[in-house]
Amino acid sequence: MKAVFAGTVLADADESELVQIEGNYYFPPSTVHPAALIESPTPYTCPWKGACQYYSVVVDGEKHEDLAWAYPEPYPSAIERVGTDFSGYVAFSPEVEVRS
Repeated sequence: MKAVFAGTVLADADESELVQIEGNYYFPPSTVHPAALIESPTPYTCPWKGACQYYSVVVDGEKHEDLAWAYPEPYPSAIERVGTDFSGYVAFSPEVEVRS
């Protein structure tokens, strides 16, 4: 599976490596191209997953705000609910195409 925005691949992983939560595919941190994302100051805390870290996507030098997010330290109850540790896994907003 690939996460693609404006023709640029942001993440690339085998589907078996992804975690699906609430209709979003979460990519393991090691499969996300680090130069494509920069931390965003946007604050958010999910009631059941915990504190969220948003990322902006950079393509061709242009920054696109808050198109990705991760939970660096999800609540233990969230890991239990999902059935696997998804700490640091990155999901993308609908503007980013996730395809096989």
